[in-house]
Amino acid sequence: MTSYATSSARAEMSELRRLKTLLPPELQSWVMVEGTTEINPPLIRCEEIGRDEVEIQIDLAKWENLSIDQRNLLFWHEVARIQNDTIPREGWEMAALAIGLGGAVGELWVQDGLLLLLALGLCGISGYRLWQKNNGERTLTEAIEADEKAISLATRFGYPLENAYKSLGSALKTLVEQTPNRRQRKKYESRLQALRRSAKKAKERIKTKGRVNLDSEGRSSSKI
Repeated sequence: MTSYATSSARAEMSELRRLKTLLPPELQSWVMVEGTTEINPPLIRCEEIGRDEVEIQIDLAKWENLSIDQRNLLFWHEVARIQNDTIPREGWEMAALAIGLGGAVGELWVQDGLLLLLALGLCGISGYRLWQKNNGERTLTEAIEADEKAISLATRFGYPLENAYKSLGSALKTLVEQTPNRRQRKKYESRLQALRRSAKKAKERIKTKGRVNLDSEGRSSSKI
């Protein structure tokens, strides 16, 4: 049993080191890759843990059920979110909302109009920020943009474009099949549909470019 646990721990550390090598050089000094110790965590996520430090957290127990290519593309999706600056920030909004509400209730007793307005303003700002964070349409748009950038990162690391699309597509399809939460599953389905549309457009661009190149070669040879 001890031998199995040791072997498993080594495999997990090896995977984390491997993923670290998939970070673009400009991110390697301040983006950490760690296995999460939470109960029932998401498969993979990233969050800001310091002023200039971001951590990508992975549920390694679920992670090992995916193929290497699927892992790579899902990892690059999180990297893309970091590059796009769409990762969750420190949760000051809830604290500010609580302070604002407490202040507003207090000022109703004290009857200080200026302080009441300040407290309500704090509630408004923090409430708007919370709405922005949890706006479904916005978060879906950000996820789709990160998928597009993940494809670019994959090609940067040597993936053929078609293989990059196929790997991310199969990863999203697996997540759809394995996600019991209907709302989260719907997000994966929307990302998968957007990815298919993007792959179709990319294929059409490649075909058009190929026809243009062939036509150009034909004109060049006819002149000779």
